[in-house]
Amino acid sequence: MQDKKADLAGPGISTYEKVDQVLPKDYSSLLSRKETQKALYMIKRYIEENLAKELNLQMVTCPLIVDKESGFNDMLDRDGSRTPVSFPCGLGLDKPINAQVVQAVTKWKRWALKQYEMDVGEGLNTDMRAIRKDYFLDHDHSSYVGQWDWEKVIAKKDRNLDYLKSTVSKIWKVLKGAENYVLEQFPKLNDGRYPNLPDKLHFIHAEEILERYPNLPRKQRETEILQDYPAVFIIGIGWVLEDGYPHEMRAADYDDWVTPTVNNNGKLYHGLNGDILVCNHVTKRRHELSSMGIRVTPETLRKQLELSGLQEYLELPYHKMIMNNEIPLSIGGGIGQERTYMLLLKKAHLGEVSVTVWPKQLKEICGKKNIHVLE
Repeated sequence: MQDKKADLAGPGISTYEKVDQVLPKDYSSLLSRKETQKALYMIKRYIEENLAKELNLQMVTCPLIVDKESGFNDMLDRDGSRTPVSFPCGLGLDKPINAQVVQAVTKWKRWALKQYEMDVGEGLNTDMRAIRKDYFLDHDHSSYVGQWDWEKVIAKKDRNLDYLKSTVSKIWKVLKGAENYVLEQFPKLNDGRYPNLPDKLHFIHAEEILERYPNLPRKQRETEILQDYPAVFIIGIGWVLEDGYPHEMRAADYDDWVTPTVNNNGKLYHGLNGDILVCNHVTKRRHELSSMGIRVTPETLRKQLELSGLQEYLELPYHKMIMNNEIPLSIGGGIGQERTYMLLLKKAHLGEVSVTVWPKQLKEICGKKNIHVLE
């Protein structure tokens, strides 16, 4: 049996020898660099406009930096392995602000629903930019991240799997629509080697995938399920599964991953969250597009923090707001911008659609494979 614990977080590739093996050998971009820039901004406008229509969202401004003491920053995983960029700021202050660059605005958004006076059924979307310095920089992970980070106010009756699935289906409609739109605008993207996205997303619980592939680590289980269903939404990420491991580590203070949702022949499935994954036919690998979920209540926040050994978080301002019911119940998620562009424009590497820093050895590998990484 392969090491499941090592597969709970991170990209799954940890050496550039492996990256060299993963990247396609006969690659040629279907669009020029100039066309690529034009196309990705067309996709950006389409997705922002249509997410607004489907989910009743309004674009709002969001922070690049937050106060560490607020508890707003996203720790990404609850194992503490990914830490934010921190620095003091505030010239002339006796006690400078301990600022952090956001890794995502997952928690800030829920408070922002109150700040921007959103009612039940209304929500916000952001053009989020973040720094994630602790990623291994491979073909689809970078230290500079862009997301459509969205959040929506819900009622107590909406905290169920049906509402989650309905919301995910609306997001999938937007992503599929964006693909159709860009294919119309750039016909050369229609290439028989790379099948288009399916019209429908397949929903499956993490426990069900484990039952199919009990001896495989998480990412290999995902790769296998994508052979049967080229686009899936995996439900229940964070709860410890039958084999003693969660499908993947998930932060304890935003998505609800402890609530029981399904009774399958006496076996309870947990979690009101999940990820959208697709098969990337260029890289021939799993490709994550979005993580999202119904957010914690005071009760589930306390339970998840206890399970994670992070009870001290209850003293942070953000967590106190949840415990005191000062911010609304919500559902929300993040859609990776560069991941989406990479997929829809049939690119082999994230660096073809994003300007950031890349290690020398990665750029050399890409250069040999006709992959132009932007700098």
